[in-house]
Amino acid sequence: MATVVAFHAHPDDEALLTGGTLARLAAEGHRVVIVVATDGMVHAAADGAQSRLDELRASAAVLGAARVEHLGYADSGHGPVLFPDPPGRVRFVRADLDEAATKLAALIRAERADLLMSYDERGGYGHRDHVRVHDVGARAARLAGVRVVEATVPRELATALVRPLRLLRLVVRYDAREIATAFSPRSAITHRVDVRRYAATKRAALASHRSQTSAAGRASPLARLLIRLPLPLFGLLLGREWFAEPGAAVTRISDDILAAAPAGPAGG
Repeated sequence: MATVVAFHAHPDDEALLTGGTLARLAAEGHRVVIVVATDGMVHAAADGAQSRLDELRASAAVLGAARVEHLGYADSGHGPVLFPDPPGRVRFVRADLDEAATKLAALIRAERADLLMSYDERGGYGHRDHVRVHDVGARAARLAGVRVVEATVPRELATALVRPLRLLRLVVRYDAREIATAFSPRSAITHRVDVRRYAATKRAALASHRSQTSAAGRASPLARLLIRLPLPLFGLLLGREWFAEPGAAVTRISDDILAAAPAGPAGG
């Protein structure tokens, strides 16, 4: 059995980006460790940060993860303003790269991990903390000598979806020009994991983040909609997860995240 460390920026990212894959790994008997860089709070006090970390632990329990860790940083926020560091915490984007990577590498070594999950070089949609996850993850993987795969979405798919989502006002912060350079091109995808069997688990893990998905919280309309979708539709829309393995040449797409990207003709 393998040990997989999934490195994410904020609580709830683990469910939305990789929840199905993590649930599948755990169900197959592998050890899953979830590490978040930040507590997910831009403005709230310490009790708010603790609440979000508690939601993360609840989500991790649903997914079957064996361990949850927080690297100790604060959310850097998304937008033109980078706020000062909160008392006693450093915003992740300001964290010393070597220091953060050393922390993560130590955890990877302690777990004797076989695989690190991180983010693509664009940080998916460009959030500064997501880009920092890529940078720290890449450095930590080199320090620990572990294979890494980067969670992403085919750029072509994201581009096709953003316009109708904006028309429905389910996504308001991003436009087609931003998405056109976000995530990873389909040609870079090395693993496409079918997680439709774990759709109920993924949805339940996402719903554990009540501060992000309830009307009383600061949820986006899209997040609220996703957890209310009928399960077959949720599985249809979120039943596949994508990864790119850095340094892999032309590959065919694999469904097994634990298998190195296979050489051969490019997949679709």
